[in-house]
Amino acid sequence: MLKFRTKPVPATFPAEAKHLALRYILDAWEEAVYEGLDPDCIATAAIFAALSDMVATYGEEPVAAMCAKLPDRIRAGEFSVAQTKQ
Repeated sequence: MLKFRTKPVPATFPAEAKHLALRYILDAWEEAVYEGLDPDCIATAAIFAALSDMVATYGEEPVAAMCAKLPDRIRAGEFSVAQTKQ
């Protein structure tokens, strides 16, 4: 079950805040998979939630421009998670 804070979580630096935000998202993702949700379904919902929030904040054109750059960023490995071999 989702729990909501009444106060923002303090983060000293923007990079720290982004890392903390990612940790929350990954924890929720892991919990959803554990509960039996399909990762593809979770991914689709996460992308929709992120994009709809960004459109509400920045507008459609800036978000569309950002999304137009995604193929190059993906191909450059920006979203690839490095895995260590044991």
